[in-house]
Amino acid sequence: MAGNDLGSLLGGLLGGGGSGGQGGSGGAGNILGALLGALTGAGGGAGGGASGAQAGGNNPLGGLMDMLAKSGLADQAQSWLGTGDNKPVSGAQIAEAVPDEALQKAAAQAGVSPQEAADQIAQALPTAVDRLSPEGQLPSGSLEDIIRQQKF
Repeated sequence: MAGNDLGSLLGGLLGGGGSGGQGGSGGAGNILGALLGALTGAGGGAGGGASGAQAGGNNPLGGLMDMLAKSGLADQAQSWLGTGDNKPVSGAQIAEAVPDEALQKAAAQAGVSPQEAADQIAQALPTAVDRLSPEGQLPSGSLEDIIRQQKF
């Protein structure tokens, strides 16, 4: 599944192997990859957020960033794109910003509770966005291709 491949790539980007433990950065990368995969495949039943994620084409990260901005987290999301400090978000804020269906799907794929998934995504997302946006904006194109080009 694309989410698993994406999770492995994100785990590598975050400094862990794709098969890292659930508590490690590889596990967080897998959960983040599963969430992005769920957002890409989410149906219209998940509400307007799903269509926002799909608008990014092969790059659901842009859609996720839009969801965060619309949920009152624009300052945090913007800080990840810039060169300064990355402002933190909480698992509760992530859970509020993303469709329940997508978060539950990501949690199920990772074998953790939705709250644990949200907490791990909250820890991994700022670093992932920061590393994927060295020029201060999200690059366009397939997220998998972008990650492969960003070997650290």
